[in-house]
Amino acid sequence: MKKFNFRKVLDGLTASSPGGSAGGGGAGGGSAHPGGTAGAAGTPREEIQETLTSDYFQICKTVRHGFPYLPTALAFDPVQKILAIGTRTGAIRILGRPGVDCYCQHESGAAVLQLQFLINEGALVSACADDTLHLWNLRQKRPAILHSLKFNRERITYCHLPFQSKWLYVGTERGNTHIVNIESFILSGYVIMWNKAIELSTKTHPGPVVHLSDSPRDEGKLLIGYENGTVVFWDLRSKRADLRAYYDEAIHSVAWHHEGKQFMCSHSDGSLTLWNLKSPNRPFQTTIPHGKIQRDGKKPESCKPILKVEYKTCKNSEPFVIFSGGLSYDKACRRPSLTIMHGKAITVLEMDHPIVDFLTLCETPYPNEFQEPYAVVVLLEKDLIVVDLTQSNFPIFENPYPIDIHESPVTCTEYFADCPPDLIPVLYSVGAKHKKQGYSNKEWPISGGAWNLGAQTYPEIIITGHADGSVKFWDASAITLQMLYKLKTSKVFEKQKSGEGKATAEIVEEDPFAVQMMYWCPESRIFCVAGVSAYVVIYRFSKHEVNTEIASLEVRLQYEVEDIITPEPEIIPQFPDASSQLPSLKSLSGSTNTVACEGMMKDSIPCLSVKTRPVRMPPGYQADLVIQLVWVDGEPPQQITSLAVNSAYGLVAFGNCNGLAVVDFMQKTVLLSMGTLELYGSSDPYQRQPRSPRKSKQFAAVKGSRKLSLPTDLKTDLDHVNGHCTSPTSQSCSSGKRLSSADVSKANRRGPGRPPFRKAQSAACMEISLPVTTEAVGDHKTESTCARPKNRENSFSRSRSSSVSSIDRDSKEAITALYFMESFARKNDSAVSPCLWVGTGLGMVLILSLNLPASDDLRQSEPVMVSPSGTVLTLKGAVLTFACLDCTGTLIHPPYEVWRDPHSADDGEKTRKRKLVMHSPSSSQDMGDHQFAVICSEKQAKVFSLPSQTCLYVHNITETSFLLQADVVTLCNSVCLACFCANGHIMTLSLPSLRPLLDINYLPVTDMRIARTFCFSNEGQALYLSSPTEIQRLTYSQEMCDNLQDMLGDLFTPVETPEAQNRGFLKGLFGGSGQAFDREELFGEATAGKASRSLAQHIPGSGGIEGVRGAAGGVIGDLTRARIALDERGQKLGELDERTASMMASAEAFSKHAHEVMLKYKDKKWYQF
Repeated sequence: MKKFNFRKVLDGLTASSPGGSAGGGGAGGGSAHPGGTAGAAGTPREEIQETLTSDYFQICKTVRHGFPYLPTALAFDPVQKILAIGTRTGAIRILGRPGVDCYCQHESGAAVLQLQFLINEGALVSACADDTLHLWNLRQKRPAILHSLKFNRERITYCHLPFQSKWLYVGTERGNTHIVNIESFILSGYVIMWNKAIELSTKTHPGPVVHLSDSPRDEGKLLIGYENGTVVFWDLRSKRADLRAYYDEAIHSVAWHHEGKQFMCSHSDGSLTLWNLKSPNRPFQTTIPHGKIQRDGKKPESCKPILKVEYKTCKNSEPFVIFSGGLSYDKACRRPSLTIMHGKAITVLEMDHPIVDFLTLCETPYPNEFQEPYAVVVLLEKDLIVVDLTQSNFPIFENPYPIDIHESPVTCTEYFADCPPDLIPVLYSVGAKHKKQGYSNKEWPISGGAWNLGAQTYPEIIITGHADGSVKFWDASAITLQMLYKLKTSKVFEKQKSGEGKATAEIVEEDPFAVQMMYWCPESRIFCVAGVSAYVVIYRFSKHEVNTEIASLEVRLQYEVEDIITPEPEIIPQFPDASSQLPSLKSLSGSTNTVACEGMMKDSIPCLSVKTRPVRMPPGYQADLVIQLVWVDGEPPQQITSLAVNSAYGLVAFGNCNGLAVVDFMQKTVLLSMGTLELYGSSDPYQRQPRSPRKSKQFAAVKGSRKLSLPTDLKTDLDHVNGHCTSPTSQSCSSGKRLSSADVSKANRRGPGRPPFRKAQSAACMEISLPVTTEAVGDHKTESTCARPKNRENSFSRSRSSSVSSIDRDSKEAITALYFMESFARKNDSAVSPCLWVGTGLGMVLILSLNLPASDDLRQSEPVMVSPSGTVLTLKGAVLTFACLDCTGTLIHPPYEVWRDPHSADDGEKTRKRKLVMHSPSSSQDMGDHQFAVICSEKQAKVFSLPSQTCLYVHNITETSFLLQADVVTLCNSVCLACFCANGHIMTLSLPSLRPLLDINYLPVTDMRIARTFCFSNEGQALYLSSPTEIQRLTYSQEMCDNLQDMLGDLFTPVETPEAQNRGFLKGLFGGSGQAFDREELFGEATAGKASRSLAQHIPGSGGIEGVRGAAGGVIGDLTRARIALDERGQKLGELDERTASMMASAEAFSKHAHEVMLKYKDKKWYQF
């Protein structure tokens, strides 16, 4: 187990101690962290009153959205009308009306085998794969376990809880049936042993119990189904089998007719057998619904097993027989199906995914009445469907839950809390037009629970990007989730024909349209997407349909300083100066060394083809411009690692490991396309120069021993995060080395669509990703780049070791962060001007000046000038995020253009001037004299004063790990820096002084998905993808944690249990047992005795202690704990009282019996006995 470094806690104490400097960057900070940049000793610091303290922060999960991952079990409460779904990971999701959605988790993580509601009692029993039963209390907003019972010697296979009974029947793998008291969760001494249930003449074990149910006519009779085909009808009173039925095919499920005279079994050969209790020797009806009838009158051929059958009766029509499975073997390609047999009509409903379980919803909870089924809930592996049985065409209900998040795998997420309030209705209005038709017109039947809006009602929007190129906008206000609008970004490209794919220039084989990054400006409604195939699409929002051509640009981004291997040395030109806007240098090696594909070298080819014909664009987001990176001299374009858009400037900037591109999307022109080193010019701190090419004989030596030594701390970090260290050649930004002609054939063996193997990278651009596919090239293994890598998205970006030798080893430097802002570009600037801040994988920060036309009239015609300012700032590790604060410590928002409809029918709106909102505080001179620039990298955060560029504060966030996500967010009308670290810590720092406010080891990064999708938002909100199908939202705000209880829905609402129908005199006389069945008398300790202690162990549950943990430090927590302890003590005393009473009753009974025996024999002589 890796030890954590708690040095950052000491930083916080140093920073906040009165004797220390105002931040971590003074003398104290510098000594604690030799690598940190100390603030200038003589710099006067204006003390800004920071309002946020650690009391404002607390972390808790709020709600989980989406489809339960790997579902295994299903249950429904027909009175409360709530649904429960269990999963393979030990989770339970409880769903009611929209807004009522609760997630709870078994601590063991064992798979849920079965769920049983205590109907209309506000409780749920779960049976898990670790042979434990749990009783959940649903009468609180966050359900908790009241009792658990762990079976030690037997494995649980099936459970049954009769309606309005407190005795749970539990079947086991050994074939025995045990009985559990639900109230005390104690095992009864009454056991139905398998060898007593079957006939003595039977020589084989009947197999595990696969079914248990009491007879609808007589609760004192229990039907036990064994796997091998034996069914036993057990009389609980007389403790013997009333009848036994045998069938030569394995049983999967059993269902009763409501009158209790017949039952139906489903079997492994695709057959259904109907049995009558009066003649159990053989079934009186056997059918194979999907079997082909043989011509010679033989039995129909067997089919796939029918895994479950339900037999539901109707008063005014034929009964419904509904089953899953049972399809014929000869149709291999047929999809999983649910079959509904109603009279002579057979309807087969084909499903998109395998069926896990299904339940028929009926009007009555009583098993001995006409069932009147009205719907079927079908739980699939990746979907939940409800079928309307009241209409002859069996339409499905429109699902109100957001369970289609994973329709295509989620590749990235964005979260916007407190966004403009008009956006949600606008997006909903354009999205509603694309809704599917043909749903049932009935109300959604799972309508239980209660939910109100709660106190926090600010608008929230979540955006998810997907592998098929689609983007979904979700209304996430008030901890609900509802889809607003879906955008398909792949529609701007031509469809790839099946045979054409290999010949084109794509760099990924699967999901070429996968969304890798998104940038949204809610105020201007401009939306930008970066795709995995190295393209950027800019969208504008319009309420009007338009038919237009899509503008497109192609950009060459080439890294000019290469570790080139050529047979002959050549003259290398001098390093270009920053002022000279030269295009990237061409590659220097001969054409013989390039990678051949289809007989020619790829150059200036984009990966995808943009549609050239006019395209109809419906209202909503419409493509304005497509920018594609192209192949350069046989090298594929590298995937985009950073993206930023500014609507006021009309510019989009994006970078990868080769360099940076800036595009004017108003004039549709490329302003800048530069390698990273050209951006530095003469101010490159490392002064990297192109090196002389090696001789070809040196290449052979390098090829045989190409290894990359990682710094020790890096290696341990990789092991800590992933449990393994992947190959050093696993990379997102591959170096631009060419292969020798001898290697060309090897590269081509891997398929022309994949990029060639390139030189191993240094730790600077190092990526750690979970293995996707590996393939050998020469003597090395490399990961396939189809894994959609991206800094802080699909991979963990690594920071470079600070040693100069590692920098010399490889000069690649990715652009990792971009930010448009009105700021001071140079030290001697007296006023703010438009700037582009650029952060790199080496921790370098460059500021580019943007020279925009003076007036709006000239913006469409005059060129925009982009020039390096010469300013370079440094941090440890790859740069993650930027922000600017004014001199009062308030966050300055980047300028934006107010939205106007580009295709409005109103001519006045088309011609009116652009309305820009410039947030720079130019109105007041004293406001605009300086700014604070906040920059956060993987390792540290720094605050600089501008324009002086003095480092005022520095905080080394982590020494042993690295940050995955960092954002400057607003909370309680103030601002802070929120960070998520690869070691699972969530931290917040005050601004501008970088005081630690929160540091909790909260979420271990067990999966790359968490690292890729974690994002912070304003108002203390955050989210990540907890599984491939679910979004987990959490809060780091104390206020929201306090209010969360009010925002959650109630699972239990008081509902009257419907009255049982009057059975009538004759039915009561002739239809079943006359005497009432008293389970308490039969299964209670007085009659049945105690069960063996070694058989099962009772474990008391937390009983709602979850809600107490938040207040653990306060008096309220102590009081609550004391109350719970008293409750538990009272409960134990109550149990003791009950046991004492029980013992007294048994003692009295014994005394009575003894007295009767004495009276009976007192007058008899010894020989009369």
